[in-house]
Amino acid sequence: MGKISALRGTRDILPEEVSYWQEVETVAKEILTKAAYTEIRAPIFEQTALFERGIGEATDVVSKEMYTFRDRGDRSCTLRPEGTAGVVRAFIEHGLHNQGIQRLWYAGPMFRYERPQAGRQRQFHQIGLELIGSPSPVADVETIALATDILETLGLKHLSLQLNSVGNTEDRQRYRNALVEYLTPYKDKLDADSQDRLTRNPLRILDSKDEQTQAILQAAPRLIDHLGDESRKHFEQVQTQLTDLGIDYTLNSNLVRGLDYYTHTAFEIQSADLGAQATVCGGGRYDGLIAELGGNETPAMGWAIGMERLILLLKELKAVPDPELDFYVVSRGDRAPAKALTIAQTLRHQGWRVELDLSGSQLKKQFKRADRNGAIACLILGDTEVEEGTINLKWMATQEQTVINQQELLANNEELRQQILQAKNRN
Repeated sequence: MGKISALRGTRDILPEEVSYWQEVETVAKEILTKAAYTEIRAPIFEQTALFERGIGEATDVVSKEMYTFRDRGDRSCTLRPEGTAGVVRAFIEHGLHNQGIQRLWYAGPMFRYERPQAGRQRQFHQIGLELIGSPSPVADVETIALATDILETLGLKHLSLQLNSVGNTEDRQRYRNALVEYLTPYKDKLDADSQDRLTRNPLRILDSKDEQTQAILQAAPRLIDHLGDESRKHFEQVQTQLTDLGIDYTLNSNLVRGLDYYTHTAFEIQSADLGAQATVCGGGRYDGLIAELGGNETPAMGWAIGMERLILLLKELKAVPDPELDFYVVSRGDRAPAKALTIAQTLRHQGWRVELDLSGSQLKKQFKRADRNGAIACLILGDTEVEEGTINLKWMATQEQTVINQQELLANNEELRQQILQAKNRN
């Protein structure tokens, strides 16, 4: 029987890489918690109608990329392709609008049937934020500032904030008409996807990667020139407040994002170190989505950070060290392994990081593993030590070895703690 491999577009995150993921999650949680955002955890699969209505049936996500299936109750279900729709559904279903402005964040896997490439998988992961209930430009800028804080705290370089306004429904309809009128004479010269989008979702043509299509778009009408007074004022205030915070940005009139629910501010934070797939974080305002999904008219703003692309950058930027191992416990004999476990557990309860060798191999091989795993000290236990109530303590850096009383070791004595700290500092 042949071996079973991971499905194309999915990948295993092995232990040596997990440290990067944990660092990102820790930094994001700390920064968002300080800004009074609380975590929400929505289901991984939802009714298909949630995404069809929320994201838009004309989008590539809904029409081409969703993992949709019928369950045993003959209900159409879909693995979530993004996080916002599920959070909004939870907001409506649980009456969170009665609890004032909601600052929420989430993390987890999303699913889209796309062509896999570096930083893009069919199962991918996001950390996202939703600020629900405020129409103020200040809300837009707060969320962008928090995304910037997370990426900069992680040490990312060569980042650029791309900014646009997609206006309100009326603004976009005016612009849609102008764009279609401009592009129709060029229809045969557009790439195949853009020809299809010309009638279904013309704003998505702006995001085309085809060189000839982009050349045609150079003289196309700009969305920003079709904004009404209210939308223009909102966007000007966003720009002013970003400047006040010292956050640089570039206006990008072709930035529309890939989901139909966006209104007003749309943005991406891109990295010059990622090549064609440059976006690390993207989002915007979605003032009409909650009403579209059956709730009250409620303004909202959010974003998502793509974890896979972010991890690619972090790997290039720095090595994340494994947590230091305080003790490696080796044992040899009939009674020693069981006693070694008791000692290891006691030390763990005291806060030490302890690995217990379970191989039963010769002591020399156990010492090699202790050194390879980065232990500060090795605790050595045989049947004789069990009888005498002693244990051998071996400092790995100097190979110095002493015999101490087990009770003295387990008393969590301050002298031993200071010796471990000094050894870590020397390393």
